[in-house]
Amino acid sequence: MKKFVPRPGFTACAHRLALDPNATVMGRLYSHAGAARAAYNWAVAHVTAVWWQRRAEASYGIDEDGLTPWRSWSLPALRKAFNEGKRTDPRFAGWWEENSKEAYNTGLANASAAFDNYAKSKNGKRKGARVGVPRFKSKRKARPACRFTTGTMRIEADGRHVTLPRIGTIRLHEHRPDLHARIDAGTMRILSATVRLDRGHWFVAFQVEQRNELAPVARPDAAVGIDLGIKSLAVLADSEGNVAEEPNPRHLDRAQKQLRRASRVVSRRRGPDRRTGRKPSRRWEKADRVRSKVHHRVANLREDTLHKLTTRLTREYGTIVVEDLNVAGMVRNRRLSRRVADAAFGEIRRLLTYKTRRHGTRMIVADRWFPSSKTCSRCGAVKAKLPLGVRVFECDTCGLVLDRDENAGHNLLALATRNTRTTCLTGTGVAGDLDPAAMVGPKPRGADRKTRTTRPRHPAGTGRAGGAIPSPRAGTEAGDRQQDTRTQLALW
Repeated sequence: MKKFVPRPGFTACAHRLALDPNATVMGRLYSHAGAARAAYNWAVAHVTAVWWQRRAEASYGIDEDGLTPWRSWSLPALRKAFNEGKRTDPRFAGWWEENSKEAYNTGLANASAAFDNYAKSKNGKRKGARVGVPRFKSKRKARPACRFTTGTMRIEADGRHVTLPRIGTIRLHEHRPDLHARIDAGTMRILSATVRLDRGHWFVAFQVEQRNELAPVARPDAAVGIDLGIKSLAVLADSEGNVAEEPNPRHLDRAQKQLRRASRVVSRRRGPDRRTGRKPSRRWEKADRVRSKVHHRVANLREDTLHKLTTRLTREYGTIVVEDLNVAGMVRNRRLSRRVADAAFGEIRRLLTYKTRRHGTRMIVADRWFPSSKTCSRCGAVKAKLPLGVRVFECDTCGLVLDRDENAGHNLLALATRNTRTTCLTGTGVAGDLDPAAMVGPKPRGADRKTRTTRPRHPAGTGRAGGAIPSPRAGTEAGDRQQDTRTQLALW
């Protein structure tokens, strides 16, 4: 599928708005989200049924040419097969006309993307953790969502309502006449709309193409180095010599007493049991809503804190230097995992990334192996080891005594001046590759390179997830690319 490219001078972004639906509209929202989930499950069963069939036929001694043909999981192929069977399939025949076609297209598109990710992960063409075989979505666990790409999608003139296909007009929780004014002025165009139930409330996210409007920065020539941590959420060292500390609110720690109490109540109620098919009691559902409300409040407080911090930084400084932290590895520490997750280091970097683009400023990401805490900010000497429990940095060369977080902030700030001479970053793609000539001594072991090699992937066997991946384009529909079926071995 061709990727959308915005026009010159425009950018693609999203505006997320809270909804206040009445009982009728809420029923339609749940119906569309359920239709998307049902279409997704149909697509998973439609594709994997052939995998099981081919495996059974191969066990009977049937040769490759006599096996059941593969079913393509491309979106056009799934959409064609779904439209042919929705009128006769007992799972959809009685109610499919109640929802918009976009609801079913949402589920089919998600299933096609899931199979693509699985195939690329198995063939080594996708970065990150391995992706498993797409599984059915549970009604109890799946997040209700539906995406609209065609039909009536608009923000009403009063700025208090939005209109979506087949759902109708929905009242907004906030007043946003500015968005309607942008659409009327021709500086913004709605591309799609996604409704989703998140933290107990319905939201609509309008993906739009809007004109670039760079917001002014208070100090465009100033730079700041940000050292993230747990004791203090961030230590800020700017180019004017000011050092500020952003306290860590620790919202999750403050809510632990309420969570323990709510969890005890939930554990004493009769909950669901997937093994026996037992449904939860009304008292369990009520207690679970109380516990979820505490989690939702913590998430909202954390999101509010991070947005205020990142917005203030991007509006004030022209250059921001942050670290490339291995957050996934940090949360494996059983002693610090909860506090690391509560600080949300990865979310801070994500917010800074798109907000600096919005203001037209620069963000430098220090290399993951850059020793910001071990390096002396005065003479550049690097310590071999600096345990996390040592909170004060003491330089053995020049005698500098400084808080370790403040020292790291100064070292990150130095990367901004080091990268002002060139517009491109260093060889690793991020800043932090120190010049060996500028170092006082040789780098100690572990300061600038990995200390543990990545475990190589084992070759796929012949088990449930072994073998090669059938092509997503191995169909006979118009527009699908053909591929030799002899290279498509069973996944199961």
